[in-house]
Amino acid sequence: MLVEFRSVSFAYPESAERRARPFALSELSFEIAPGEIVGVIGPNSSGKTTLIRLLTRLLEPAAGEIRLEGAPIRQLTRTDLARRVGVVPQGTLAQVPFNVGDLVLMGRYPHGPGRYFESPRDRTSARAAMEATGVLDLADLPLDRLSGGERQRAVIARALAQEPRLLVLDEPTAYLDLRYQVEVAALLRRLNRERGMAILLVSHDLNLAAEVCDRLLLLAGGRTAATGAPEVVLDESLLASVFGCELIVDKSEATRRPIVRPTWRV
Repeated sequence: MLVEFRSVSFAYPESAERRARPFALSELSFEIAPGEIVGVIGPNSSGKTTLIRLLTRLLEPAAGEIRLEGAPIRQLTRTDLARRVGVVPQGTLAQVPFNVGDLVLMGRYPHGPGRYFESPRDRTSARAAMEATGVLDLADLPLDRLSGGERQRAVIARALAQEPRLLVLDEPTAYLDLRYQVEVAALLRRLNRERGMAILLVSHDLNLAAEVCDRLLLLAGGRTAATGAPEVVLDESLLASVFGCELIVDKSEATRRPIVRPTWRV
C-alpha cells in the first residue's frame, strides 16, 4: 500500500477564534494504492485541508499513524517526504519574478538540497514535467503573463519535477473557468494513465471528483461519512445529510459517472 491512515486523530489547540467551533479529526482510516486516484470531498470545515497538512507533516497526529510505502512518515525527513509526495497547493501564485522554467526547476530541490546549480538530470526531469503538462513552449514566459489554466499546469509541472510517488492536489480547479477545469481534469487522468501515478485530489467540486477518481472519501465534521466508488458515495440522501441541502444525482450519458446537481429553491 502506498499511503495508510491508521485511526488518525488530531485536534487544533483551543483559541479565541476556535472556541465557538472547535475542530477535531477523529479516528480517520483510509488507504491509497499505487496508481489509484482517491478524492477527498466534504463541506467546509470537514477536515479536508487538515488531512493534507497531516500527510505532509505540517501537522502531527495526536493519535494513530500515517504510513508511506510501509514506513511511518514521522520517521522520514522532510526532504525524503518531499521526494515521495508532490503537492499542488490551493490558490494562485503570488507575484514572483520567475518564469515557468524557473518555477518547475524548483521542484528538483528535494533531490539536491543545498546545491546552487541544477544538474543535467534536474533539467531533464523539469523538461519532462513541462512536456507532460503542456507548458514546455511557455518555459521562458514570466508567470504573470500566463492565464489561470496555464499557471495551474505550471504548478502541477513543478510538483511532477519532484518525481513523486503521490501527487496531492488541493482544489486544483478553484478560480478556473470551465475550459481550464476540463483541461486540468483531463491532465490528471492522463498523468495517472501514462505514469501510473497515484493522486490524492481534495475538491469541493463533486462532479470533478466523480469523473476523475477511482474512490472517494467523504468527510463530515472530522469523521468519515462514507468511502467507496463514486457511484456508492455520491448518494442523494447521504449527500443531502452531509451538505444540508437537497441534491439530485444523475449519470453522465458519455461516461456513466455520477453527476450531482443542487435543487435550486429560492
